[in-house]
Amino acid sequence: MTEQISDAAAAAAFRRLVKHLQHRHDAENIDLMGLAGFCRNCLADWVLEATNEAGGNMTKEEARMAIHGMPSSEWKRKFQTEATPEKLQRMKESVAKNVASD
Repeated sequence: MTEQISDAAAAAAFRRLVKHLQHRHDAENIDLMGLAGFCRNCLADWVLEATNEAGGNMTKEEARMAIHGMPSSEWKRKFQTEATPEKLQRMKESVAKNVASD
């Protein structure tokens, strides 16, 4: 079904998602991982892989900055709280579901 989405529409939706994540710092990566099995860092890794596979040249930090809207170290310092054992367990269970979709 994703083939029905034009590249232009996909790019616009992606940019909207990134903008939304840059605005919603209260949605921490650990919470995103626990709910959806991916987070900002995963999205940055996907951008990095796609860019480099397409012949571009991007570093991990450049990709994370593109997604976070700032250096990842700054984002962590400003917005990341310590993960509780419960959140870590939820993340582990959620990520385990990703194998079928990868």
